[in-house]
Amino acid sequence: MPEPSGPTLAIDTSITVAVGIARGDEVLDEITVDDTRAHVEQLMPSVNAAAARAGVALSDLGRIVVGLGPGPFTGLRVGIVTAQTLAAATGADLHGICTLDALAAQAVTDPAAAALADGFVATIDARRKELYWARYDATGRRIGDPMVGPPEQIPALPVIGPGAALYPDLLADRSRGSVTALAPGFLAVRGPGLPAAGTEPLYLRRPDATVSTKRKSTLLPPVRRRRDR
Repeated sequence: MPEPSGPTLAIDTSITVAVGIARGDEVLDEITVDDTRAHVEQLMPSVNAAAARAGVALSDLGRIVVGLGPGPFTGLRVGIVTAQTLAAATGADLHGICTLDALAAQAVTDPAAAALADGFVATIDARRKELYWARYDATGRRIGDPMVGPPEQIPALPVIGPGAALYPDLLADRSRGSVTALAPGFLAVRGPGLPAAGTEPLYLRRPDATVSTKRKSTLLPPVRRRRDR
């Protein structure tokens, strides 16, 4: 199958709202919205703004790279559904990747990558006093599946990513490099070469809100009559 010839749009909402557009190795534009609870309101305006500033029509996109998480349920779903919809509307190829893989790839190109020679752990805030994390070798290749758990469970290795600064008492002495956030321009350039992870969200745990499976009666309870003595 021939490689897509149009620009690449990158979307990730597993952390913040991150949107990048690239043509080959050239970053055309990138936008990060740091509000972690404004995915619905900010994602499409950010996509449209980045495309306009890059001089790219969405109909000309060749590929859409989307981060599949792990991440919180609502924000993650917004980014993935938006990417799926844009791919269906424009005919662009859709490439889903693990967001932790993108952070790891970014880390091994960082000037401080020498500190990761024995391997490292990429982290994302999972809330509930936990982190999403995965282990990587010095080249940025993931070892095992992504995990979620308290910071105490993370292997005794250097730590990168936005989760590293959340627990200074436990992880500060292991925090390495300057990769504290996902760079959307980097994702647009390097994302197409990262391992495909499908198109389904990597939640790793159940959402906070669930649908009850217990049926509720709409009938009034029976009236108990008191017997006369």
